[in-house]
Amino acid sequence: MPKIGVEQSLTDVQQELQSMGYDVVQLKQEQDANGCDCCVITGQDQNVMGVQDAAINGSVINAHGMSAQEVCQQVEQKIGHQQ
Repeated sequence: MPKIGVEQSLTDVQQELQSMGYDVVQLKQEQDANGCDCCVITGQDQNVMGVQDAAINGSVINAHGMSAQEVCQQVEQKIGHQQ
């Protein structure tokens, strides 16, 4: 099953993805994203300094303004296209 990194504050998204059978890890530090097929972020601190270093090769989903179900649909679409 794909490994999904989720920012700590998105507990509803974590629970929803786990109930769908995904391997979910909390993103506490940048290196936590290593090995993830997809990451879900809050968008709060996205690219604050104007520098963007991609820590993963997978997709990054900005959950800002989306429900947990909408985020999970985005993950399914992104993961489905990678496999």
